[in-house]
Amino acid sequence: MKSLQHLNFVHGLYKAIRLFRLKNKGRSFRQKVFSLMHPTPTSGGLHRALDSFIIVSVLISVVSIILETVPAIAAVFGGYFHIFEIFSVGLFTLEYVGRVYCICELEHYKEPIKGRLRYMLTIGALIDLMAILPFYLGILLKEAFDLRFLRVFRLSRLLKLTRYTGTLNTLLKAVNRERRVLFASAFIMVLLVILTASLGYELEHDAQPDKFDSIPSSMYWAVITLASVGYGDISPITPLGKFMTMVISFIGIGIFAVPAGLMASAFTDQLRIDRETFENEFRITLIEGKLSLQDQQGLEAEAERLHMSTQDVNRIMEKVKQEMRMAEQDVTEGLSPDILLERYRQQISHLKTLALGKSSNPVDSLMARPDLTTEAEREIWKILRRTTPSN
Repeated sequence: MKSLQHLNFVHGLYKAIRLFRLKNKGRSFRQKVFSLMHPTPTSGGLHRALDSFIIVSVLISVVSIILETVPAIAAVFGGYFHIFEIFSVGLFTLEYVGRVYCICELEHYKEPIKGRLRYMLTIGALIDLMAILPFYLGILLKEAFDLRFLRVFRLSRLLKLTRYTGTLNTLLKAVNRERRVLFASAFIMVLLVILTASLGYELEHDAQPDKFDSIPSSMYWAVITLASVGYGDISPITPLGKFMTMVISFIGIGIFAVPAGLMASAFTDQLRIDRETFENEFRITLIEGKLSLQDQQGLEAEAERLHMSTQDVNRIMEKVKQEMRMAEQDVTEGLSPDILLERYRQQISHLKTLALGKSSNPVDSLMARPDLTTEAEREIWKILRRTTPSN
């Protein structure tokens, strides 16, 4: 059974490579690398396979970094961890170099030098660089400095997964939309922390000079109290200090919960906006004509970024198609002659209102242009204008 699954995997990978070569026949090497690194009409299944391979490598790499801190496990599997570390760094280095090399295919980064430098300063590129930099710094500078602290930065490889989920992009949009409200909340929180730390210092300094020795050191107690964490390593002992702690604890529950509630609401709202945008893009694509392969792949990539399941996409597609079918139907079907006559009179009344309006005079010159209006539209407008009081 396992042999059969292995053969199916190898056969599928072979088909993906063959299809990729067929679709990219005649294209430059940089264009091929770009198709391999980014979803394009010529990427095919090989791009998705590479993404999956990198995701699995990131997860295994992070797990190995965590497990190597356990002495009993490191003693047995330390050599394997080191080998996989070299392999993963090599893979992530090739990915980083490939993305920097082919980024000029995008219009925004088309300049060979400036474009690549601009891309290297983006968040995604910096995350990719941070994933491999500790390894190389450890080799180059290990004789001069103790760089064991760099090991923890290898865990930043988890951030690479944000490229494949789209969560970070949605979160940044939400933060940008609510930045003013978040800034106001943060400002209030800072003021509250300073005020609480100052009161704690004044009330507890004489009783506990070792713990409340200054206002800056009292800020630690203020933050954990306002955040309702309460480690207990620092606590007031005076009656006024205890009373103040109870009061600010109740205040902190509300104040510190505001940013979290704002972010949760903004994130959900941004996800809803993105999904509505996706629905509108699909509607526009159908209105313009046939859904091409490129449009379909773009919509699929956007749906994946928005964490939409196949059922969600199918539901939106059916909804849009139903709206289009209803728009094509005869709106007068099934209506009685009396209702049709009443609706006709209502439409004529609206047109008269437009013709009688103060802003209708400039419309006369536009109505006279055959390239903008039909003959029937011009005749109806003339009749309505004759009914105006000025005429």
